[in-house]
Amino acid sequence: MNNMYTNKRPTAKVIPITIARGWKHMYQSYDGLIIDHRVPRWLVPLLERLKQIKNFLVNHTQKIVFGFCLIASLASCKKESLDKVDNIPGLGGDTWTATPIDKWINDSLTVPFNIAVKYKWDQFELSLNKTLVPPKEDKIIPVLSSIKKVWLDTYIAEKDSMFMKKYVPKFFALAGSASWNTDGTITLGTAEGGRKVVLYVLNDFRIKGNADYKPSDSFNIKQMFHTIEHEFGHILHQTIMYPQDYKTITVGFYSSNWNNVSDANANRDGFVTAYAESAPDEDFVEMIAMMLIEGKGGFDAIVNSIPPGTSSNNVTQAQAVSKLRQKEAIVVNYFKDTWGINFYSLQTRVRAQVEKLIR
Repeated sequence: MNNMYTNKRPTAKVIPITIARGWKHMYQSYDGLIIDHRVPRWLVPLLERLKQIKNFLVNHTQKIVFGFCLIASLASCKKESLDKVDNIPGLGGDTWTATPIDKWINDSLTVPFNIAVKYKWDQFELSLNKTLVPPKEDKIIPVLSSIKKVWLDTYIAEKDSMFMKKYVPKFFALAGSASWNTDGTITLGTAEGGRKVVLYVLNDFRIKGNADYKPSDSFNIKQMFHTIEHEFGHILHQTIMYPQDYKTITVGFYSSNWNNVSDANANRDGFVTAYAESAPDEDFVEMIAMMLIEGKGGFDAIVNSIPPGTSSNNVTQAQAVSKLRQKEAIVVNYFKDTWGINFYSLQTRVRAQVEKLIR
């Protein structure tokens, strides 16, 4: 078509539109369409436009047919009425009559710290592939009150309330049972992006003063607070990273096989717990959690319990002790230099609150 205005024009082959309409094989006749001097000038633009339409129809025939079919099928659909929708469960969010538990949560956690707590059963806040049970309601206030005393109040006393308001997770979901993993381990708590914390095993929570309290229950108590301090440690280092030198202290000893290692054997390699062997970040927050919950005396006892000789990984007693002390120093300096917190003072406060619950 670019040649139609040149001086030499070959003979035209014009196919009437009435013959070409509707049949793809007949459209092909337009491919060689050339217009000579016998065609009036005013008709040239029209013929050019017809060829463009032809090409469009050839290239889009299937889409056009599909479009017509789709429109026809939609037109045939009947508009169905939903009738009454005011009784659909969950529509508009959770609603229930407030109880003394809800009032305590609101006054003690929501208003001062903007923390929401979901203790009524909602499987979608938990792992859908785990078998879990709801927490018993008589456990909710004792657990949350203890968490406030051991964790929130101690940080506030050592730092200030604004620090905790800024960095605490804003949503807690509670479950009554443990979350069992396929490798035989259990998950005691999880944190999601520093915003949500899930705590498990609430139904086994018993503190000193409960009629059914046994000294062995102290393990569950400490594990719960260990989980919270562990997850809060993640929030802190994900906000401002700890010194990279920490990762070099036990480099080469981190392993995904940590669940087959005892805490005692992990200590001999310079780790505070077996789980600390899983990754440097986990190692760092395990140090924070163990040092706070066990107190200085408890942590020193772990270090001093490392026996003479070498571990299965050829780490000597002196090397293991040195590694743990190096990690301790970095944690203490990290809290001081990064957050302006005296870690040993915080450690004393936390341990004092833990002992009130177990002794």
